[in-house]
Amino acid sequence: MMRRSRLLGVVAVLIALTAAGCSGSGVADPSTSTSSSTPAEAPRTPASTTTIDPLAPPVERHGQLSVCDTSLCDETGQPVQLRGMSTHGLQWYRQCLTDASLDVLFDEWRADVLRVSMYVREGGYETDPAAFTEVVEGLVDDVIARDRYAIIDWHMLTPGDPMLDVDGAVTFFSSMAQRYGEQPNVIYEIANEPNGVPWSRIKEYAERVIPAIRAHDPDAVILVGTPAWSSFGLSEGGSPAEVVADPIADDDVMYTFHFYSASFREPYLDALALASAELPVFVSEFGTQQSTGGGTDDFAMAQRFIDLMALQQISWVVWNYSDDPLSGAAWQPGTCESDGPWTADRLKPAGAWARDQLLVGR
Repeated sequence: MMRRSRLLGVVAVLIALTAAGCSGSGVADPSTSTSSSTPAEAPRTPASTTTIDPLAPPVERHGQLSVCDTSLCDETGQPVQLRGMSTHGLQWYRQCLTDASLDVLFDEWRADVLRVSMYVREGGYETDPAAFTEVVEGLVDDVIARDRYAIIDWHMLTPGDPMLDVDGAVTFFSSMAQRYGEQPNVIYEIANEPNGVPWSRIKEYAERVIPAIRAHDPDAVILVGTPAWSSFGLSEGGSPAEVVADPIADDDVMYTFHFYSASFREPYLDALALASAELPVFVSEFGTQQSTGGGTDDFAMAQRFIDLMALQQISWVVWNYSDDPLSGAAWQPGTCESDGPWTADRLKPAGAWARDQLLVGR
């Protein structure tokens, strides 16, 4: 059962956000608002009074991350919200991640974090574990050299049961943790989007993989996927209650939530608000289009999620930093093949929107 103070805070947040329409201008958008309630800010740890150079790289500013209560926190124990982008599958779009493109993402767009998405199947890791391990290491090293955070994403998708590849995950994450255990830059995402299995099965998997990481990296933040494609069960008729009732016994675990704003509406917004009041949540993937990664962008609904995540200090990562032909990719087709130019006129609408969101408050 939720603690009463947190539940009341979340209800207030939901009431406030619906009343305002959660648009950037604070004006309701009747085309996307069908709920009769909205979020006011839930209780959070007070912000740090320490002066931080806003131009310093994120890892210099925040250092080793941890989980405190329901927040992602910096090395001083103050809540922090990371904002960044995800790669597409490395087996298809490694060429989009050059020195020039990463300079744009980190220096011009001011991203804090890059999610390095290594598909397990679909022509990914299982076809050549050594080669894909090397590719991931190269990208993570590039991110560390720029003093940013890297999420190492075990991008399991089909089949949806993570236990089917648990031995490979243990081998892979043990190797990653041995390499990066002394680095504050690395976050481990051990199961992208479990589906078709209950939380108990996902938890069983996590309890196999997490010790392999902790043997070499006792302090890192670990992200665990939630049921039904990391929707806390909503996409298969469930709710966050299953995870809330049976969390993982590790102080630095966070639970992932994914959404695509043209497909996922008010019930998902409400679920994110409720889950993040009880659990530490990290939105490790979202887009402004349909869940297929294509279709028309719904920026108004996406803004409602952005506003909630800002209020709750929920870190987020946008899908995806590539030139995939679908509307969800940041760059127009052909940009990666020619290594740019990585200029504004080469961005798709979703890419321009993601850049603008990353720059808010910078």
